[in-house]
Formats: sequence, C-alpha cells, structure tokens
Amino acid sequence: MPGAGLVTAARRHRVVLVALLAITLALRLWGIKQGLPYSYNSDEATHFVPRAIAYFGHDYNPQYFLNPPAYSYLLHIVFELWFGSADATRRLFVSDPTTVFVVARVVAAVLGTMAVWLTYLAGRRLFGRTAGLVAAAIFGLAFLPIFYSHLALNDVPTLAPVALALYGVAGIVRNGSWRDYAIAGVGIGLGAATKYTGGITIVCLLGAFAGDAVSGTPLQSVRRVLGAVACALLAFVAANPYSVLDYSAFHAGVTLQQSLAGGADPIKLGTTTTSGTAYYLWTLTWGLGWVPAIAAAGGAGLLLVRRWLALAAVLLPAPIAFIIFMGDQQRFFARWLLPVFEIVSLLAGYAIVEVVHWLIVRRRVPVGIAVAAAAVIVLGQSVAAAVHSDVILSRADTRNLTRAWMVDHVPAGAKIVVEPVVSEDWAQDIGRANPATSTGARWRTWNTAVTNVDADGRPLPAGEHRLVPVDQYERTLRPELLDEYARADVCWVVVGSLQAGRSFAQPGIAPAAIGYYAQLADHARLEYSVTPFAARSRAVPFNFDWSIDYYPGHYARPGPEMSVYRLTSGRCASR
Repeated sequence: MPGAGLVTAARRHRVVLVALLAITLALRLWGIKQGLPYSYNSDEATHFVPRAIAYFGHDYNPQYFLNPPAYSYLLHIVFELWFGSADATRRLFVSDPTTVFVVARVVAAVLGTMAVWLTYLAGRRLFGRTAGLVAAAIFGLAFLPIFYSHLALNDVPTLAPVALALYGVAGIVRNGSWRDYAIAGVGIGLGAATKYTGGITIVCLLGAFAGDAVSGTPLQSVRRVLGAVACALLAFVAANPYSVLDYSAFHAGVTLQQSLAGGADPIKLGTTTTSGTAYYLWTLTWGLGWVPAIAAAGGAGLLLVRRWLALAAVLLPAPIAFIIFMGDQQRFFARWLLPVFEIVSLLAGYAIVEVVHWLIVRRRVPVGIAVAAAAVIVLGQSVAAAVHSDVILSRADTRNLTRAWMVDHVPAGAKIVVEPVVSEDWAQDIGRANPATSTGARWRTWNTAVTNVDADGRPLPAGEHRLVPVDQYERTLRPELLDEYARADVCWVVVGSLQAGRSFAQPGIAPAAIGYYAQLADHARLEYSVTPFAARSRAVPFNFDWSIDYYPGHYARPGPEMSVYRLTSGRCASR
C-alpha cells in the first residue's frame, strides 16, 4: 500500500514522542523532595505556595505584583481539590509542609512536560514531525528547565503558555486562520500572567502577522492580529484580574520589579561578570547545551540563506531582543532566560534535521548510524547533566545535615546566628513547638535582617537600625560583630557559602566581611562542617547560578558549604 510507509512513520513518531514525554516527566519528578521540609529557595518559600494558601483566608487580591498571580491561583485550586478544604490545607502546611510543597512542585513538573508536548506541536507545524520531535527532545532534556521543574516557582509553568503561543503562531505562518491568531493571543496573555517576561512571544506574533499581511490580505490580517491582541489582554486579565481591579497596586508592583531587575545598586555583591548579554549567551551553552546552542545559530543562518523570511521573522527577533533587553539589566540569572528556550530549541531542531538529512542523502551515511550519532552528540551533554542533577537532588541537603547535627549538639533554647542561607522556619521543629524559647523555635536566632550600620559600614546613631535585604547581608559584616554576639550570649555561628562566597568573589567590595570571617576562624572553634562537593573535588568558585543549581560535576549533594562555629570569647568562654 502506498500510504503504509507514511502510517508507519507517523506511528513511530508517536511512540518516540510518548517515550520522550515519559522520560522528561520522570526527570522532573526525580528528586522532587529536595531540601524539604525546608524550602531553601527564597522565592519558592515566600512568593507562590504561601500566597496560594493565603487566598483561603481572604479575597483573591494578591496585593503583591512583583510576580503575577496566575501560578499561585492555579496552586490554590489544586490545593482545594487535592486536600479537600481550606482548613486541611492550612493545617498541613503548618504540620507537614513537605506534602504541600511536593504537590506544588509536581504541578510545575507537569506543566513543564506539557510545554515539551506543545513545543513538539509547534515544531511539527513549522518544520515537520521530525524537526518538531528533535526540538521537543532538545528542550525537554535540557538541564535548566529540568532543574527548575523541581521547584514551586513560576519559571517552568510559564513555558506551557509560551509554547501554546508558539503553536498558534506556527498556525498563522501556515494558514493565517482566526483560530490560530486566537490561540497565539491566549498563550501570550497566560504566559505574561504567569511571569511577565512570558509575554515575549508577542514579538513572534507580530513577525507572523507581518508575513501573513504580505502574502495575504493586509486588512484582514490587521483585523486578526487586533483580535489576537484582544485575546491576549482578556487572557491576561482573566488570570490576573486585579491588574485592572487594583491597578495602582499592580502598577506599583511592576515598577518595583523593573527597578529590582535593573538594580538600584550598580554592583550586586558576588556578580562575576559585567555583561548580561554575554552571561545569557554563556547560559545557553550549559542550560540548553553547546551543540543545540550552536545548531540554533546555524538554523537561524539557514532560514536567512534560504530566504524563508516568514519563518525568520517569527523565530529570530524574539530571542535576540530578549537577550539584549534582559542583558541590559543590572541583575541576571540563568532562569530568567527560560522563556526563549523553546524558540531556540525550534531553531536547533530544524538545523539538526537538515544536517542529518544531508549526511544520509549526500554522504550516504546509513540512517541508523546518522540518527544515533546525532542523538548522542546533540543530547549527550543535557542528559548527563540532568541525570547527575537528579542524583544530587535525591540526596540530603547540606543544610539539612547541618541542622540534624545541631539538634544533637546545640542545646535547645541556645542563641545562634544563622546566615540567611536557610528558610525562616529552619530554627523551628516542624509540626511542634519547643518550650525552650518564647517563640516555640528550637533555638533563638539573631536577627540578620536588621543592622546598626549604614550601607557603608558606618555606625548608625545609638538605638537606630535599618532593614537589610538578603543580598546586602555581607555588606553589614565586620569583625566587631563577634564581640556583639558574645555580649548578647550568642555563642553559635552558622556560616554558609551562599553568603560568604559573595564576599570572597569580590573581596575589594566588602573587605570588612573578609575580616569578619578571618576573625571568626581565628577566635572561634569550628565544631562542624559539611561540603556539597565530591571527595577529592575542588570547590566550585562562587556563581549565583551554579551555587544553587549544582550544574558542575564537582557536586555530590545539594546545598552550600556549611560550617558551625562556637565562639570562645566573652560570656561564651565559660560555656
């Protein structure tokens, strides 16, 4: 039968796709309990799960718009359905937060897997089934989307509507229908309502509209793109209604977020590069992979050489504009690049299929050998990194190990200093109060969120204090603090490299902090230390991303290097 080959090929693609989705979901669920019952990602601990639970106690106005609320709203619905009631959810969050965080993380992992499927559908529309499958594999097995699928953050959930928008845009390129304009608009609106930068696909929509207008009826294309924009606005407001109902709070939140990303301080302590654009290009080489990143550049070149200007207008401007804009900010983190990963993967998938086809047809390389070699070369780095990461995440975090040691060796009720590398409830015994302290915590903690010195380290007038953001903590450290601890009967100091590493990465910016750590090492006794690095492996230099996503092969478990010191001066000398 003439169509039998086509049917077999389609069935083979479906089998491979199902297997790919199963593998990508498994990689996202492996190690999903990392760190729990304590959430060590400050955004996860404060921005999404707690806010989803807070909706049970008042109306749905977030009164907070640093992050849009769509993911928190979704978690609120899931919690209601999964746990049965508001009271049950709240009680569980207090007594067993592990269960609540796992459910929230699984939601992120499932949405991340859905994004892989939608990427395949978009790629199939743009370049054919095989290219779509390759693009989905590149994106689905990439290290960075897999790692952040293990956390209840909005970065990975955003990728599902981003891919939906790309699917609609691909339909516009092929047939320019009203339906595809509407799908693209809904995806753009939901993406922006989940994470503001998820709206980047509007650039893809405009590129598709330009091609549609040139090749079709311009007036009709204008009406359709206006309809798509209307759909985007409706979807955004539906998922973020208080952007309209409480516009002043919404505007203030977005403005503050822009200010924080831009950075009021020109130098963020611990920043290891001054070029955000270079940083994001470097991120592609490990977050997505060297070969896919190079292939994406090759795919872009092929579209231009072949004068496929309609496709080039859809896929090229968005990632270029995104990297330039985000790179111009004062702060940059690898996960902020995720909204363009699917676009880059589509370009890479197209280029790789073209190269393999050339090898088979022109160079007479056997199909099996060409496909197998391409799979290993293209996906080898990503698969190795993802598996290594999941193995690490399935092991105990250094902060959990440190806490377990302290439970055995530091008396309940003791006063301690813990650097802000742990969650606020780290001093608590989850699910039960300790009578040794007035707050019910196991230990009484020094408040690291306030200081009695100004931004330059000069003492404030007697009795005055100021709040200290987590990323400014190192600037408040000075050797004299150790005497203040001892006078206040605070004898235990817990240090983590997520904070200390910032000072040593830029020793000239916070020299007082270097003196603080030197004094601590000289005048206190190191009682316990644990490292995340494998035996005989050297420590990885501080980097905001690699210090929290554990990408380098040196890591053997999650967490920073942790040290517990006991002061031996002042009142602490007699204890």
